[in-house]
Amino acid sequence: MQFICQLHLQAKELLDKGIHLISTDEMTGIQALERTYPNQPMKLSRIERIEFEYIRHGTQCLIANWHIAKGQVISPTIGDSRTEEDFADHIEATINTDPDAGWIFLVDQLNTHQSESLVRLVARCCSLQSSLGVKGQSGILQSMATRAAFLSEQGHRIRFVYIPKHTSWLNQIECWFSILVRRLLKRSSFTSTTHLKQKIIDFINYFNRTLAKPFVWKFEGFLEDF
Repeated sequence: MQFICQLHLQAKELLDKGIHLISTDEMTGIQALERTYPNQPMKLSRIERIEFEYIRHGTQCLIANWHIAKGQVISPTIGDSRTEEDFADHIEATINTDPDAGWIFLVDQLNTHQSESLVRLVARCCSLQSSLGVKGQSGILQSMATRAAFLSEQGHRIRFVYIPKHTSWLNQIECWFSILVRRLLKRSSFTSTTHLKQKIIDFINYFNRTLAKPFVWKFEGFLEDF
């Protein structure tokens, strides 16, 4: 916890050195709910009334990056699934926004964050020529533990830092997800998954343009913080 909290505090210094510190996670099962009837608007002495009956139009998965130093959401991915390949493609698209920079991704310990696809992506982007082995049998690809050790290697230009279990508060993208829920998802009506996807993209663009700023991070990772 102390190491990760120190990373948060060093985000601007890292950016000055050409290293992006990114908090990344998935928000799954975002429902495209269409309200059966329009909401009743706010009036004098009456709060807005939100229609409780709805029609389901399916779900979407958002994979999002919170740039800790800039206080912005960058390179989001919205789709039907969150497979190993989906996450690796998302990370590759993010890296391609500044391909020669350093990247540190803060992620939880989900298996797709420690995958073969991710190892091969980092090895290719960092021009690492060492043998990766065979998944489930030998070398770097042998297990999630060996893959995680490779992906978190500090000597790599692109690396991952894994937050401990049950410490989602260390991942700042979770704070932004709560903003998305309160300001958009909780009160809106969506006629399709396409409509939902576009609304999320529009909100991200609006947020980055008008509301974006770094979160004020005061935790140091010591027990007294709690």
